[in-house]
Order: sequence, then structure tokens, then C-alpha cells
Amino acid sequence: MQQKIVLIGGPGTGKSSILREFIKRGYECMPEISREVILKAQKDGIDQLFLEQPLLFSQLLLEGREQQYLEAHQSDAEVIFFDRGIPDVHAYMNYLGSDYPEVFIEKSNKYLYSKVFMCSPWEDIYKSDNERYETFEQSVKIDTFLKEAYKEVGYNIIDVPFGSVRERCDFILHSLKYDV
Repeated sequence: MQQKIVLIGGPGTGKSSILREFIKRGYECMPEISREVILKAQKDGIDQLFLEQPLLFSQLLLEGREQQYLEAHQSDAEVIFFDRGIPDVHAYMNYLGSDYPEVFIEKSNKYLYSKVFMCSPWEDIYKSDNERYETFEQSVKIDTFLKEAYKEVGYNIIDVPFGSVRERCDFILHSLKYDV
């Protein structure tokens, strides 16, 4: 049975670096799609889609993450890693204090992941860039909303310890092997 493993955490917590390492190791991975959505919106003249139209941004993310899940389901890979999952969408809406349709929660309950690994905010590695506008303090706050959203869906969250990218990947693989 295929294991769908999702990496969660606030912005700048090392998820994408871990995913790149898994790709190097030959694992199938589904990248974070919010950067694609942000860059497309910027090309269309919307500088900060998440801030200017959070519901539209979130709907686009939900569609993209659902598509990733369905693509993964068609794969023969035994393990597939996701940089963020479907519950991230309503977690961010909760962080903003925005209303959203019930379908956000329905899809979080419909498309389930095998395990959830949390990369906590880590100031030593945090960097902002053109698509990551949140401060480190905001990343810490977002982290709490992510934990809450995943726990509401019923997930047991496994905390990934700080360390090198290699050490963090090894921890995750070890956890999968021994079914933590």
C-alpha cells in the first residue's frame, strides 16, 4: 500500500530542502505549489494574491493539492512525499481569520495522508524572498494553526528534529521504517 507522507510547517522551516534531498535519493515528491500560484498571479499583475484575494488563492491551492494527491495515487511509487498537504489550505485561512467554504474541510477529510511530519520554525535557517513575505514571527504563528488543522482532521503529527537536511531526511525515513 502506498504511503503518502506530508511535510508541514510554517514558511522557511526547511520542508523544500528536505524534499529536494528526497528527490536526490530517488523518492517521488510533490513540490509546494503556492510558489507557482504566486508567480502566475504576479505575471497577471497581482503582486500579493494571498493578501489581496486570499479566498481565490486558497481555492487555487486546494485544486492544485487535490490534483497532486490524485497524481500520486496513480503512481506506482511505494512512498511519495508532499511539501504541504490539503489541510494547509484551511489552516492558512484560519490564520487569516477568513471565511471559506465547507469543501475545504471536506477535501481535507477525503484525501488522507499516511503520516504527517512537522518541521517547526527554526530561526537559524529562516529566509524570506519574493514569494515568502512572512516574518519569522508570523511563521511561528502559522505553525500553531497548521498543528491545529491537522489534529482536527485526526492526524498524529511527528516532529522532525532540527539538524542537517540529511539528518532530518534520515529521521523521517527511520520513522517510516519503524512506523512511529
